[in-house]
Amino acid sequence: MVQTVRPRRSVLYMPGSNARAMEKGKGLAADGLILDLEDAVAPDAKLEARRLVVEAVRGGGYGRRELFVRTNGLNTSWGHEDLLAAATAGADAVLLPKVESPDTVRQAETILRGAGAPESLAIWCMIETPLGVLNVKEIAGSSARLGGFVMGTSDLAKDLRCHHTRDRLPLITGLGLSLLAARAYGLGILDGVFLDLNDEDSFYYACKQGVELGFDGKTLIHPKTIEAANKAFSPSQVEIAHARRIIEAYGAAAAEGRGVVVVDGRLVENLHVEAARRMVALAEAIAAQ
Repeated sequence: MVQTVRPRRSVLYMPGSNARAMEKGKGLAADGLILDLEDAVAPDAKLEARRLVVEAVRGGGYGRRELFVRTNGLNTSWGHEDLLAAATAGADAVLLPKVESPDTVRQAETILRGAGAPESLAIWCMIETPLGVLNVKEIAGSSARLGGFVMGTSDLAKDLRCHHTRDRLPLITGLGLSLLAARAYGLGILDGVFLDLNDEDSFYYACKQGVELGFDGKTLIHPKTIEAANKAFSPSQVEIAHARRIIEAYGAAAAEGRGVVVVDGRLVENLHVEAARRMVALAEAIAAQ
């Protein structure tokens, strides 16, 4: 899957059984929406949720928002049909839950291809179990259709029997290994959800930590957290201006046959220019939304 610079600062989970919520999503400032057929939907509502999600996606009206359909697992009685329904609905991606091996990705890809899914339909994987983390490198290289990972930190913490702490040190190994695999294979990666909706300071701290670690954005469980996530994962005007100075100065130096240049007292090489260009491209993509 060819990766482009696309804003994924805020990606909001929405229950697939709630048609009103999915309609409301068309006006939210989130960069993406996960229309959920799995955890957010009761067993007796799975079939109706599938119908509602396909109807919502086909109906359009979501603008530039990236649409993910989170299916049920292929080891359930709903997963196969979820993939068949999502294959040609018009979503940007299907999100597979609890992926623990590359075989799951390949199986999903075979089903999607057989159902006539366009090449543009990406597969994303929830990394939310210890085995998923341990196999994340193999999962990352499993398919050219793979678009990225979404961290399921709540399930991972449950399986690890660890505590939810402000600095997330109990989860840092899983987060780090998943980030390494995603970047090694050119994939996107989204941080897990924050559960305490009343603790705004800790939520913003978690967002900033996600930025520092290298995540593209944060998955969310409530619309009221969208603004803070967008702020945290957006480059500031100061950062954008600095990036543009780096690009301009390096271009001038290269024209004179020099491979390095000093900008604002710091040595700049090609690797810094690549990061600057990506930042500017992200800022421009955000402004275009």
